[in-house]
Amino acid sequence: MTDPVVTTRSGPIRGVTIDEVHAFKGIRYAMPPVGELRFAPPRPIEPWQVVRDAVDYGHTAAQPPFPLPAEFDLQYPVNPGPDCLNLNIWTANPGPERLPVMVWFHGGGFEGGSSIGYDGSRFARDGVVFVSVNHRLGIDGFTDLGGGVANRGLLDQVAALEWVRDNIAAFGGDPANVTIFGESSGAMFVGMLLTMPMAHGLFRRAIMQSGAGNAVFEPATARYVGERLATALDVPFTPESFARTPLPRLFEALGTVVEALARRPDPRRWNGEPGARVTAFKPVVDGRILPRPPLSAIAGGAGADVDVLIGSNMEEGRLSLLPGGAIDRIDGATLEQAARCYEVPVADAVAAYRIAHPDARPGDMLALLQRDWWYRAPSHQLADSRTDATGRTYLYEFAWRSPVLDGRLGACHFLEVPFVFDLLDSPRFQQFTGLEAPQRLAEEMHAGWIAFAATGDPGWPRYEPSRRPVMRYDTTSTVVFDPNPAERILWTDHRW
Repeated sequence: MTDPVVTTRSGPIRGVTIDEVHAFKGIRYAMPPVGELRFAPPRPIEPWQVVRDAVDYGHTAAQPPFPLPAEFDLQYPVNPGPDCLNLNIWTANPGPERLPVMVWFHGGGFEGGSSIGYDGSRFARDGVVFVSVNHRLGIDGFTDLGGGVANRGLLDQVAALEWVRDNIAAFGGDPANVTIFGESSGAMFVGMLLTMPMAHGLFRRAIMQSGAGNAVFEPATARYVGERLATALDVPFTPESFARTPLPRLFEALGTVVEALARRPDPRRWNGEPGARVTAFKPVVDGRILPRPPLSAIAGGAGADVDVLIGSNMEEGRLSLLPGGAIDRIDGATLEQAARCYEVPVADAVAAYRIAHPDARPGDMLALLQRDWWYRAPSHQLADSRTDATGRTYLYEFAWRSPVLDGRLGACHFLEVPFVFDLLDSPRFQQFTGLEAPQRLAEEMHAGWIAFAATGDPGWPRYEPSRRPVMRYDTTSTVVFDPNPAERILWTDHRW
């Protein structure tokens, strides 16, 4: 079969065909952010005439080595280089089909990760035009260096969505039926895009897997972190001085800043509480690009016309606490310290969690606190605030427990991703799922996500606060109503 050539508005590109799916990789959607563009908003790409190959992944954003658990060979796949504003497309039929489009934003804590490793061929096989995006991260994406452009990573995402709007029809996609989705920080980005005026109209639906847009910096915090980084580098706090500093030195100084921040745990700002790593960079509520904290904006009606699917995993926190044995070193005093950080009385939390987890030890309790602070409670709050929205809202919970690490890994953070992508045969993902994960569950989730992207209905009752229906994905999946109400009520009055 001849490799496909598609003409975009900027010029023609050649992809590659494997098993009747056409892949186009490393497509530039904005100019490389180098030189004077490094800390500037994304610039439109310059057109070309000669066919360009789009058969290999492009460059990925600059990022320090990510401290992933030693038990897993899961260092984020990266291809370092300056030309990192690129995207990848999988499609079964580049032509006039007008298929639903799904645009994926990867996770990685705002500082790491890439689109590499998220093969979209199964989505394309099943009738979706799949797009994955690389954008600036960490220092380059979110350092507040003045001048009113702290959210360069978010602006990159908007530029990618504008490219999709203008070009996706040539790949068989429907620009009027775009679903954005992501996991962890990728889901946080989706929650933010839902509220950004400049992103309005660029997508019709949104899926948030373990994130609700709740992880943001206030301007003063972003500025404080940036100034600490400049001090550690011993350079002026300007874009020019940061741009002149070699990346290894930047990352070395960042390590010093992170170490200092960790001595002052603050989950409302940079984390560092027991069991949580410091997050030195987050998108900034700057009053313009990101006008308000996303959960407040959504409660005020932002994104009300967009269909939303949102949820979390039953045991999110076990991924950060179990590898290395930290979960077994947590004692009552550490749990109490974490509860104070999360602003809940430890006795109330223990009582609420004991109902569903009667044998939980302090480390297990901390994993549940992390789950609810970062993921589940904000997701429920977002769903509750959309009662009057014209867009539909659906809630899910992923409960299948991995057999990895003698079954103790549980339904941890990220575990749902290989099921959503129908990639249980991937050796990389099998480190999480084991070798005998239920294929039927992958087919259910994958089909539900595609149904939502195509029609706005994943196949279970839409969420409304009087009944609180939640699709619980497990070996046998079923709809449950208001699961674990004591745990939900514990977080009712929290604001993120």
